[in-house]
Amino acid sequence: MKWIVGGISVFILGLLIALSPLFASNVETDYLRIHIRANSNSSEDQRVKYMVKDAVVEALIPLLADAQTKEQAVEIINNNLNYINAVADNVLASEGFNYKGQTRIAVEDFPTRVYDDITLPEGKYQAVILDLGSGEGDNWWCLVYPAFCFTKTNNSTNYVYISKIWEIINSVT
Repeated sequence: MKWIVGGISVFILGLLIALSPLFASNVETDYLRIHIRANSNSSEDQRVKYMVKDAVVEALIPLLADAQTKEQAVEIINNNLNYINAVADNVLASEGFNYKGQTRIAVEDFPTRVYDDITLPEGKYQAVILDLGSGEGDNWWCLVYPAFCFTKTNNSTNYVYISKIWEIINSVT
């Protein structure tokens, strides 16, 4: 009788261990993404989205330069949500748009993305979301942590790696 109870206990323990991934949050923990979502898919809203992206990336690089962990990056972003909104709003206002940006951190589903040697698998990721106006247009994305962003250059398929470390290396060499 004892061996039956012991066998059942071992079976239940094994089953719980095997099923534990199903009970986990399944949020990718190594990355903090950023999404900048245009107000709409009109050419003007898409154009200003890229202008906002350039300004926000430029503003975030020095802020995140010393982040050693994703948690530090999240804290830095949370402490600068109003600043990120102000950067976006300044670009929008200077271009004559009457809507504003709204930044938050949320967990969202992302499809698989492949860029050169980097593959980010489909899954749930914590992300900085910057909605421009309604935020219903196509988006631009990159990673806040580790701090790199990809942008197309000169209408080519080449991508440029942007990070504070890369800037320091380039300034020395």
